[in-house]
Amino acid sequence: MRDRAGPAGAAVTVPEPAEYDFDVLVVGAGPAGSAAALEVARAGYTVALLERGPFAGSKNVYGGVVYGRVLDELIPDWSERMPVQRWVTRRQTMVLDGERSFTVDFRSQNWGREPYNGATTHRAEFDHWLAGRAEAEGATLVTSTVVTALLRTGAGRVVGVRTDRPDGDLTARVVIACDGVNSFLAKQAGLHTGLEAAHTTLGVKETLALPRATIEERFGVHGSDGVDIEILGGTGEIPGGAFVYTNRETVAVGLVLGLEGLSAAGRRPEDLLTELKEHPSVRPLVRGGEVVEYSAHLIPEGGYRSMPTLVGDGILVAGDAAAMCLAAGIWLEGVNFALGSGMYAGRAAAEAVRTGDSRRLAGYRTLLEDSFVLGDHRKLRDAPGLVLSDRMQRRYPGLICDLAEGMFTVDNPRPKPGLRRLLRRAIRRHRLRRRDLARDTLTALRTFG
Repeated sequence: MRDRAGPAGAAVTVPEPAEYDFDVLVVGAGPAGSAAALEVARAGYTVALLERGPFAGSKNVYGGVVYGRVLDELIPDWSERMPVQRWVTRRQTMVLDGERSFTVDFRSQNWGREPYNGATTHRAEFDHWLAGRAEAEGATLVTSTVVTALLRTGAGRVVGVRTDRPDGDLTARVVIACDGVNSFLAKQAGLHTGLEAAHTTLGVKETLALPRATIEERFGVHGSDGVDIEILGGTGEIPGGAFVYTNRETVAVGLVLGLEGLSAAGRRPEDLLTELKEHPSVRPLVRGGEVVEYSAHLIPEGGYRSMPTLVGDGILVAGDAAAMCLAAGIWLEGVNFALGSGMYAGRAAAEAVRTGDSRRLAGYRTLLEDSFVLGDHRKLRDAPGLVLSDRMQRRYPGLICDLAEGMFTVDNPRPKPGLRRLLRRAIRRHRLRRRDLARDTLTALRTFG
């Protein structure tokens, strides 16, 4: 490292390095960063993984499931080594409206054995484990280090980063930015103008301690089996969603709230979370739980159309920094896309180092396009607009619950009304236009079909 003074928060112009400190620098030891560092080290090149926290995972919060198929490729024996809380064998999609709910409940014991579908895990434990795997392959993990700027040559090529350490500059042939939502490194490289509020949500979560036996009785599971519940509604009509999932001896409950809607409503997220926990369909699951953690995190939910440029001269962008979070209503996934994008960024960087040709970094985009990472995002590019729309958030939960209530209400001696009559009644009650309903149905079929 060499000490060069320069303004924090702006890219710093430096001469072309005569030699480099590392082949690759990865900024951020979340799932994307650790996957990238692991791949570079596995290829036999020198790589430093820079993390601002005291250990990998110390600053991360998490509200979902890690899915295994990308890990099959990255770490083939992951299921034997990963710090798993529970294997998800039961998956629910719940719609809330007032004091009502409609739930689709699916369970499969196939998910509770090899090859496993997904698992709940604590991010502090998971990230620490993943960074440790990168270290075991030869990566250098540097913690408690804040990256303050990119280093660029006069021609504009990224050749390293400046840190807050006294001897604070590190040089490398490639920098991989995995520095999270609203990546300032991507901005400094001219790849990102910043996320719009309309494309960003705030995730808030409470982790509630409950006895293991209580969790298993309430959620209808046993042993290492777990439950993941994704919720539409329950957000005080603010665009977003909610979730509940099980760990061994805790239950996580949280909300995902659109920033624009949250600001316009003037509501506090913790108050909305309290209301969610009091809903008749949620309260029996979480009552008596002791809050052991409260956390909040910005989430990039604009999808495919809000992604920054992913490849620059000497730099790649992955994970949340690349807005790779799939918020599609049925799915709310982020960690598997972070792992995939980091893995492919590491491979592209290693290829560029191997050949000495920085143009090979463009292969990163090709790898992403040929994989689930951009394949899923491209296919579901219309999902964020549909899921966070006013009708989906304010009208359709009531319509769905009206239909279910009408179908299951026994109103003898009157004859049963039939689905078409119930649908017409619900459309009128919720002031929906049939053409909007038809358009949204077609969009959903085109997106999810």
